[in-house]
Amino acid sequence: MSGVPRASETAMPDTAAKTDQIPVTVLTGYLGAGKTTLLNRILTEQHGRKYAVVINEFGELGVDNDLVVDSDEEVFEMNNGCICCTVRGDLIRIVGGLMKRPGRFDGIIIETTGLANPAPVAQTFFVDETVRTRTRLDAIVTVVDAKNLPARLADSHEAADQIAFADVIVLNKTDLASAEELAEVERRVREINPFATIHRATRGDVPVTALLDQGAFDLERVLAHTPDFLDDDAHEHNEDVASMSFEVTRPIDPERFNAWIGALLAAEGQNLLRTKGILAYPGEDRRFAFQAVHMMADGDFVGPWKEGAPRHSRIVFIGRNLNRPQLRRGFESCQVKE
Repeated sequence: MSGVPRASETAMPDTAAKTDQIPVTVLTGYLGAGKTTLLNRILTEQHGRKYAVVINEFGELGVDNDLVVDSDEEVFEMNNGCICCTVRGDLIRIVGGLMKRPGRFDGIIIETTGLANPAPVAQTFFVDETVRTRTRLDAIVTVVDAKNLPARLADSHEAADQIAFADVIVLNKTDLASAEELAEVERRVREINPFATIHRATRGDVPVTALLDQGAFDLERVLAHTPDFLDDDAHEHNEDVASMSFEVTRPIDPERFNAWIGALLAAEGQNLLRTKGILAYPGEDRRFAFQAVHMMADGDFVGPWKEGAPRHSRIVFIGRNLNRPQLRRGFESCQVKE
């Protein structure tokens, strides 16, 4: 483990100042997709903000840190393990240490190894109390190799997992693929994750304002921009990754919901990659936003229901081996009795 001072300042919307919690962006993508190229672009743009960068490499000796351009950022390298397994404790310690430093970072960027499953990284911001109170998971950004994605989906489940967890997808190396290939790749991506924002790129040439400080992991913001985000529709990928969503019209009994979702996550959490929902509780004028990564769940009240809008509860699951009838029956059973 080593901390190496490096640097860069990149002009962002001023949303970071609206909260005391520091936004965290997880940058993931399969080996060779172009994560480091995208990170270098972020670090060299003139955005006027200061970011701490955490780079994870799978191996005893790292090279990614040497590939990151000189910048004004703080760059930390985690070696000898994948961030999603053996060194997650290191991530908690680094983030916790950053919170104790004088001065303030405008954000933290975590670049995972190409073999990482983003779920445990996201879980870090649920499970550790210090990290949870001082930071907020802003978005999972996944870089996808437009030319080689079909091959990666055929030989690596990690590539599908990284897409399934994404809030923002950078479809990179589009200059190497034909129009027909790009259309097919986007179709495959949408089968895995119908909700993420997709940006086409050649060498990670996506505006920083479209990647950082997005609030994309915030379900409230997603629904504000995409009202049909949780519409009831099923999308399947390969043989086992699917997205399923359900809507009910009667208010949700919070005790029933907590008992059901707790049991569901305990039993099927390893198969449930992402769970998100907006719930209407009886006698409550605010919407309750629920989300989970595998077995780690979180939720809170968000803005009020729009005047005149139906107070319907909706939930979406992205995962493997999902039982649609069982999930539907379970969610429907959480409604208050007629």
